[in-house]
Amino acid sequence: MANKDMNKQIGFFLLLTAILTASCNRKPEKKVFGPIQPNIQARQEKTQPYVPVDQSPMDMSYFPVDYPILKMNGSDTTALVARVAYSRPQKKGRPIFGDSLPSLVHYGKEWRLGANEATEIEFFRPVNIQTITVPPGRYVMYCIPRQNEWTLILNTNLFTWGLHMEQEKDKYRFTVPVQKQEPSSDFFTMLFEPADHGARLIMAWDDVKAILPIRFDP
Repeated sequence: MANKDMNKQIGFFLLLTAILTASCNRKPEKKVFGPIQPNIQARQEKTQPYVPVDQSPMDMSYFPVDYPILKMNGSDTTALVARVAYSRPQKKGRPIFGDSLPSLVHYGKEWRLGANEATEIEFFRPVNIQTITVPPGRYVMYCIPRQNEWTLILNTNLFTWGLHMEQEKDKYRFTVPVQKQEPSSDFFTMLFEPADHGARLIMAWDDVKAILPIRFDP
């Protein structure tokens, strides 16, 4: 009886040893994957993970023209007088000025002189515009366009988006004639140009432009 039990135990251990040996000698199966495609969407998100580029990019114009460059080069012979910060919508083949849709800007209606945030102009010294002396400071600048003239308004409701100017905060109004221009401008543009006794602020889009003369002592 004891020999039988001993033989069973020996047989069990021999079987277990054979199973373990076979398992150790078996080669692992190689997993086969299909072709891996790059995650283009993830890659695009990684290149611009925060805010997409605006369709109406913000820009800034100075007088004297290119003042920051002049300052860094040590060639700024005139102190900074003014700068304007605005967004630049694009025509994209659309009608711009008109009485009603599909024109983007309607005659007789307020227009922010750009897009997105309210356009702001800042004067760093007193300037004379038409018959008014405008003190140094920052102003929202918006417009009421008409076919032959634009009314330009300086307002003190700063740091706003769109047309929330609060008309009780209007400070100054100026009317300037509209001129035709050639070639036309695809992007709305505001820039300063030197002029006798001061500068001119040019506002141009499509085939029209308006010019605001600004006078100041040298």
